Amino acid sequence: MKNIQEIGVIVGRFQVPALHVAHQELIQRVIDNHKRVIIFLGVTPVLVTKKNPLDFITRKEMILKLFPNVTVLALPDMPYDTDWSRELDKRIREVAPVGDVLLYGGRDSFRGAYTGNFETTEIEQIANFSGTEIRKEVSQETKASPDFRAGVIFAAYNQYPKVFPTVDVAILKGNELLLGRKPHQTLFRFIGGFVDPTDDNFEQTAAREAQEETGVEVGNLQYVGTARIDDWRYRHEEDKIITTLFKADYISGEAIAQDDIAELKWFKISDLREEDFVVEHRVLWRLLKEKLV
Repeated sequence: MKNIQEIGVIVGRFQVPALHVAHQELIQRVIDNHKRVIIFLGVTPVLVTKKNPLDFITRKEMILKLFPNVTVLALPDMPYDTDWSRELDKRIREVAPVGDVLLYGGRDSFRGAYTGNFETTEIEQIANFSGTEIRKEVSQETKASPDFRAGVIFAAYNQYPKVFPTVDVAILKGNELLLGRKPHQTLFRFIGGFVDPTDDNFEQTAAREAQEETGVEVGNLQYVGTARIDDWRYRHEEDKIITTLFKADYISGEAIAQDDIAELKWFKISDLREEDFVVEHRVLWRLLKEKLV
């Protein structure tokens, strides 16, 4: 280890509700070996995710409560390692213009991405623990306390307004259109659902939803249009649904109501009226009619 005058720098996320004993021992070890310690907390531009649920201020206060003499700064995530490394070096020198610097990192941490000018050293793992597993365990516990409820409200308010992407598909067979009816409803709707993060594109979503809700295979998908849907679940919420409508040819299979569909029915397109559709899908019917003319 080099002399006591060196500056010790830790780069991490510390996305946990409380510092693990291994976190504490790591920070203390660096404090014991350096006159000054700087901790950079990675900050993502995406708000409140499973991997990054805590904001910078929350994590900074958690660390300073136990280690009040360290300097805690934010380090934004960047798409390219070279830019990120330059930014880290710049921020180190902004608060520590002179002095040798030693960066600490684990085998699977930032050391593989860092291409900056300072020396790095690997931190010997003190204990086996996973921040991901800690967060998962915490997420399964509800606490009957005002602080817990305040935290939930804080997380809800500290997010960007969201648009939930969905896909609907007009399944056509000659001059007929296949529509579905959900339980406790009397009017019909297009087949569709939410886009899954594992879907490669909206066309794949459309084919998947058709298969899941009707059991039929579709092909020749063609884009019809997009529309914001006045879904009753989000009518009084800031978040909204925007759907993409496709038309597709029926290929094969028996249409059997599945998933959350209670009934399927083939309609002659010439007999359909806007009033046959649930209110939120009437805008889609108007889009489809323009393409069928």
